[in-house]
Amino acid sequence: MAAGFESVALLIGAATFLGILSQKTGQPKIIAYIIAGISLGPVGLDLVKQGEMISLFSELGLVFLLFLIGLEIDIEEIQEVLKSTVGIAVIQMALTFAAGTLTAILVGFTGTTAYTIGAAVMFSSTALVVKVLTERDEETTLPGRLDVGVLLVQDVAVVVILAFFTVNFSTPAQAALKLAEIFLMISVVAAISFGSSKYFFSKILKSMSGNRLAFFTHGIAWAFLFISLADYLNLSLEIGAFIAGIGLAQIPYSRELQEDIRPLTDLFMAIFFMNFGISISGSSLQQYFIPAIMASILLIVFKFLIFFLTIDRFKFTPKTSFTASVNMTQVSEFGLILTSLAITEGFIQSEVSGFISLVAILTMGTSAYLIRFRDRLEEQFKPLLDLFESEEKTDLEVEKLEDHAVIIGYDEMAEKTCSKLAEEYDIMVIDQESDKTEKLAESDYTYVYGDFKHGEIRQGANLEEAEFILSFSEQKQVNNVLLEERKEETVVFVKASNFEDASEFYDLGADYVMIENILAGNRISEYIEIYLEDREVFNKEINSELQHITGDEEFLN
Repeated sequence: MAAGFESVALLIGAATFLGILSQKTGQPKIIAYIIAGISLGPVGLDLVKQGEMISLFSELGLVFLLFLIGLEIDIEEIQEVLKSTVGIAVIQMALTFAAGTLTAILVGFTGTTAYTIGAAVMFSSTALVVKVLTERDEETTLPGRLDVGVLLVQDVAVVVILAFFTVNFSTPAQAALKLAEIFLMISVVAAISFGSSKYFFSKILKSMSGNRLAFFTHGIAWAFLFISLADYLNLSLEIGAFIAGIGLAQIPYSRELQEDIRPLTDLFMAIFFMNFGISISGSSLQQYFIPAIMASILLIVFKFLIFFLTIDRFKFTPKTSFTASVNMTQVSEFGLILTSLAITEGFIQSEVSGFISLVAILTMGTSAYLIRFRDRLEEQFKPLLDLFESEEKTDLEVEKLEDHAVIIGYDEMAEKTCSKLAEEYDIMVIDQESDKTEKLAESDYTYVYGDFKHGEIRQGANLEEAEFILSFSEQKQVNNVLLEERKEETVVFVKASNFEDASEFYDLGADYVMIENILAGNRISEYIEIYLEDREVFNKEINSELQHITGDEEFLN
């Protein structure tokens, strides 16, 4: 049986293979990871056992996931659904706790054990939901924002509950004081993160423009700084990572960091889900398999109904309520942490952890397939969903640019072009050189800092609604991607470094391809022709161009 680095190496190898296999077969990766964990663990081949190294990598998975979530949060967007998400989360957690406790009683548990199971299953899986939403590019949709908002409220609730588990209270006043202390510490850490990101760390990142590795490593260091601060204050590491991320999200350089962090997060999360499978023992399977199946079915149904009816009460459309609810039907990884702590503190017997682990695995696995086939399920349930339709139900939408012009790369030529296009279109500029951000911030243009090749950056550009796209990038991959993703009627001008690329861009539907050598050659030919015909006119042309470049009124006589 492998331990330590050998275990990690074996799991990474399995994750790589299964990731490729899942992609080719169209199956959810999370399911493959869990099954791999079961196969490699004590129940299967018994090649890997849980240990400090695997636990560390699993913890890093959650930490980086929360950091990534924070990086993707736009405060203005969250504010639009904040009131709703807090209300939905509070009502949902209370009702799900009751439903979870009832489910535990129905499958044979009693007393404190039933209440603990109720608390453990009332949260949904941040790891699974966010990962699936990201893979499907749905994290910025209204259902996605509602789900992420509810998950964040749940994560804060987990911190509070875990704190209460470890502290004995003799009076309600002491409990209220502890609660106030927790929220105060979270607020202090958040204030430090926001302030230092805006006024200090943004300057550091700006100085690293063009050095991708330094940019990445300093971002990681920043995350661990706040993870350490959270740990020092006895808050969860995940909360510290999230606060670090949401602080950085408010400066122009966050999107670039998102894309660099994502592969690392995916690796650690693969180990996290495999660790789920490894945690299952043969005795747990034998003792709790049937009760876990029964409990999983009941919880999935209860959770869906609770989420759907709660979201519906906040006057969202049935479609939004259905989508957001299907995403949240699983049991959270935090339920296992809570169960483990309850066992340590002597509230319940250790055998219960096997039951919770099985329920978590079964609900996660089922949920992954429910999300995958969600659209088909919506079609099947549409007659029922129509019963919840009413004129007072509307969906909040984040304002995005529509019928706009997207400019990729901001140089002198782009600056001149933008002023012309701005007469007819709203302008969005995408550029990955940080020294341009201040100049763009002073303009009336919407701008995004980052590499257009990255999905998050393209999503922000809203290519599907753009009327005009102008790319000053000579990177073939950039221009290929935008030509493939834009709507057919969008006018597209791109730049090419050679005739071969230009021909390919035209084949892909480009309306005009700029080849710098040809443009420069044509301009030189025009100047030579003017020079040969009339020296005075030539001097005036040159004077005019130099005046435009430098601002001086005259150079030549």
